[in-house]
Amino acid sequence: MSTRRTTLPGVGTQYDFVTDGGQHISVVAHKDGRRFLGFYDRDDPDACLLSVPLTPDEATALSHLIDAEPGHAVRTDGVDLVTEHIPVTGKSPYVGRPLGDTRARTRTGASVVAVLRRTAVTPSPGPDFRLSVGDTLVVVGTREGADALAGIIAGG
Repeated sequence: MSTRRTTLPGVGTQYDFVTDGGQHISVVAHKDGRRFLGFYDRDDPDACLLSVPLTPDEATALSHLIDAEPGHAVRTDGVDLVTEHIPVTGKSPYVGRPLGDTRARTRTGASVVAVLRRTAVTPSPGPDFRLSVGDTLVVVGTREGADALAGIIAGG
């Protein structure tokens, strides 16, 4: 499978690929973070059958659902560890607040080892690192700890 990238001036970038089954799929990544997922007619590559608009939060959630290699469990000295990507959505009570306010490690035993932001990656963020909508926390911990931290970040 190959991906064709096309710059769309003033809009963003379009990524097109054809699956092994012959389905043409397109993703338009707007500069503001929105995404459009398009499905095309097999017989007419210019005919879009369906276009699904996605907010940045929805695009992040969908990418995690279809990731072929999600964080794998690592066996270390009898302790099952997982690596999770936890999105920070607009509903999170921690948007604009320092990471330390979550008390993640104290409350869950899970550690935030990096924060992925659209423009940068921050490895080993300190407690004063301020969270923003669209950030993705890279977390290492037990399954229970990672799930608990996801609930905390989501506002549960």
